[in-house]
Amino acid sequence: MASLFRLGQLLKGRTGTYTITKQLHESIWLQRMRYIYSVLRTPRLFRLQNELDILKRFQSRTSSLHPLIDEVEDPSDPPALVLKHLDDDLLNASASQRLTRLEIKHVAKNTLKALKVLHEDGFVHTGIMFSQLLTAHIKPDNVLVNFGQGGVRFTDVELADCGNSVRVDSVFARDRDIIGAPIWRSPEAQLQIGWGTPTDIWSLGTMLITLIWGDNWFIFKPDVPADHEEYELKILMKQYQFFGSFLLSYKEIADDETLAILTYVMHDVPPEKMKPFGLITEREISKEDKAFILKIMKLDPRDRPTAKELLHDEWFTSP
Repeated sequence: MASLFRLGQLLKGRTGTYTITKQLHESIWLQRMRYIYSVLRTPRLFRLQNELDILKRFQSRTSSLHPLIDEVEDPSDPPALVLKHLDDDLLNASASQRLTRLEIKHVAKNTLKALKVLHEDGFVHTGIMFSQLLTAHIKPDNVLVNFGQGGVRFTDVELADCGNSVRVDSVFARDRDIIGAPIWRSPEAQLQIGWGTPTDIWSLGTMLITLIWGDNWFIFKPDVPADHEEYELKILMKQYQFFGSFLLSYKEIADDETLAILTYVMHDVPPEKMKPFGLITEREISKEDKAFILKIMKLDPRDRPTAKELLHDEWFTSP
């Protein structure tokens, strides 16, 4: 497919002129204005307009969202946004060097600050494509970082890809559309019984587990390929193995068909294969980290704390 822009091309924005210096992704370019680098994004029109609206609404309320710098006016096609350039995403940063506990807390706090402003206004950080598949989630490659010097590894931590954020009362939420990559997806979204801001909290917890263990380990990754017919069912089994029974609370929010699926999931995992997260020893995870994760990873979305509540958790001040 032909590139939308060419190296060296000049773009005129509302506040400055930019030169394309490198293509980073199919719809992402690196550009500079004098000696200042920024990122040019050209997602599909719906996502672009949505990201523009979200950032204009929220970025003045927190420094933890990946901010808009400018809008490209010339050329007008394709429409494009100019966003702040950061050094890397968290997926790459954590793969190259495991994060310390303090760094994980720094990432968690900044991500929660971004989620707090979105959630307080009734928005979920998810993603929408014309295929009706909601794809963005709270995951390491949606969190961008700038590297520091000396003892400070990250100077900036920002939640990105807000072009897929939708209101909790949107048609996509009401229709219970599939959201996110399955291994980050909350149980209620996996089962299509409705989702809202608690699904972001689940995804955050899943990301923190990956960061705590390091080596890009994904707790819910099944032992079958992604195109296997039971891939998503295996993920539900993993969620059950680590975080307990569905049936007691899901009887109140799920229909008979969904409850039948959950019954099958639980019957297919014998007691000897259960791996309660609460029983993981301190050789693998500290007592304080485990307690924080257990507060987040509630199978029933109604039991999960809010972003605001988590920001006041004692975990952030514990050694």
